[in-house]
Amino acid sequence: MNYLKIILLIAFIPITGIGQVAQDSELFKTISGLDQQYFDAYNTCDLETQASLYAEDIKFYHDKGGLSTVKQDIMNAIENNICNKVTRTLVPESLEVHEIKDFGAIAMGLHTFYNNQEPDAPSKPSKFIMIWRHVDTRWEIAEVISLH
Repeated sequence: MNYLKIILLIAFIPITGIGQVAQDSELFKTISGLDQQYFDAYNTCDLETQASLYAEDIKFYHDKGGLSTVKQDIMNAIENNICNKVTRTLVPESLEVHEIKDFGAIAMGLHTFYNNQEPDAPSKPSKFIMIWRHVDTRWEIAEVISLH
């Protein structure tokens, strides 16, 4: 029984920050810059840039909307539900980048979405995970987990 308590205690100890790359590393700077590029396009309804950053075999997990695996369906949903209606802001100092050897990186953190149609509506930070795949000389978003 004592082993079970120890295992449960270890399982619930926060491990935020363990294994992440240094913020001054090239990988952190690259992924941070890509996050900025993607969400600048998101906030300005630049669908072409957004689509160029998504992998053709994208998997988008949304806790409210479910799983989407068709890139054009995701782009249509963004155009119909996000463009000029929602703005995203990264919570300062929340971005973590973890290298995935011979594949790419995982970015995770907190961001806040603001409803432009209801400027006084409360917003609270939500969690995100983006899996970035490095293919030849370019980076693409392979998977997204969006939790509200």
